[in-house]
Amino acid sequence: MSGSNSLDDPSVPRSRASGGRRTLLVLLLVCIAPVLASYFAYYLVRPEARGNFGEIIEPQRPLPVVAATALDGRVSTLAALKGQWLLLSVSGGACEQRCREHLYLQHQLRESLGKDRDRVDWVWLIDDQAPVSEALLPALKTATVLRVSAQAVAAWLSPAAGSRLGEHLYLVDPMGNWMMRFPAGLDLAGAPAMRRDLDRLLRASASWDHAGRATAQASRP
Repeated sequence: MSGSNSLDDPSVPRSRASGGRRTLLVLLLVCIAPVLASYFAYYLVRPEARGNFGEIIEPQRPLPVVAATALDGRVSTLAALKGQWLLLSVSGGACEQRCREHLYLQHQLRESLGKDRDRVDWVWLIDDQAPVSEALLPALKTATVLRVSAQAVAAWLSPAAGSRLGEHLYLVDPMGNWMMRFPAGLDLAGAPAMRRDLDRLLRASASWDHAGRATAQASRP
């Protein structure tokens, strides 16, 4: 019959139907191979083997579902940040010298990524109720700034031995997992090494991770 599917028509020889199914399977594998290769590169080929600068976190820790408040008072959850690469810093709202250096470094690193910058959000988590200086706000226009309780942050992130939480920058993957911690006391001299880590991870995830929330963040100051 003219409307029959040749793969299901009993009048079509079994060998021909099997060949059609094999062809469809081959086409499917060709289509998904790049995605499978990307997942393999990201999950199985560990960055340690390629001399990473940041420390890989094992096991990875998912974004917690805890309350987070933007500077304009809007309330969401920390888990709502899932869907982008996140370059995180943590400090009190007073934002002393180390905090300001981190914010500048986060901004510069993101901008240096060129066409990939919209795949990365730079995030400042404020772990107290101290006010943020009005003079600092213009520099935060492209940042995600959220107040989260110190207890919630400390239950999720942790510093290296002998360091404090606010001395590091942290990287979260698009699935919402904290997966890398950069060395304490990082400054502009360490930025190229950090950029190499970011480039490597962005390349490894290129076929399945695309810019998503970058143009629709709900937590800008």
